[in-house]
Amino acid sequence: MSDYYDAFEMSPVPDPGPDAVAPQPYRGIYAMPAFVTIPTADLAASAEFWTRGLGFIELFAVPGAVVHLRRWAFQDVLLVSATDVMAQPPAMTCTFAFVLDQLDPVVEACRELRPDSVDGPRDTPWNTRDVEVTTPENARIVLTAAKQFDPDSQVARDFAAVGIKAPGAGVGHDAGHG
Repeated sequence: MSDYYDAFEMSPVPDPGPDAVAPQPYRGIYAMPAFVTIPTADLAASAEFWTRGLGFIELFAVPGAVVHLRRWAFQDVLLVSATDVMAQPPAMTCTFAFVLDQLDPVVEACRELRPDSVDGPRDTPWNTRDVEVTTPENARIVLTAAKQFDPDSQVARDFAAVGIKAPGAGVGHDAGHG
């Protein structure tokens, strides 16, 4: 028996596929289970890039101190005013889920605001299409969108080899197989 179970109802991320519809920005107030804090020397310029380029909304702001940004539920970013900011992007990234049809418009918007800010898109061995964006604060943000799962693909065979069942077949290892 597995300790893992299907809990997809907790996530705002839709099932991948050609008819996947991204959720609207979430405007509810909740106790945030996790969030990213990013220092910036220019709150207004940073907020503009995140809203116009990456599609976040400004949930609220404390002038000169913090801008709270959000896309879907549990995708929270706090831009905080700081004098010291990273001169170079770090090795670490922060990843946000998107749907496939959102990637091209976001790439175009980011490139319009900052021409050299985007790397990709590229397809991954774990069945996503990813785009890396470097923000004005030098944060490395990955936009990831799940691709439709093909049960006859090499990805499906690779997943099965490590005990991950196809969507709809449950989560974890088959009983007696590991």
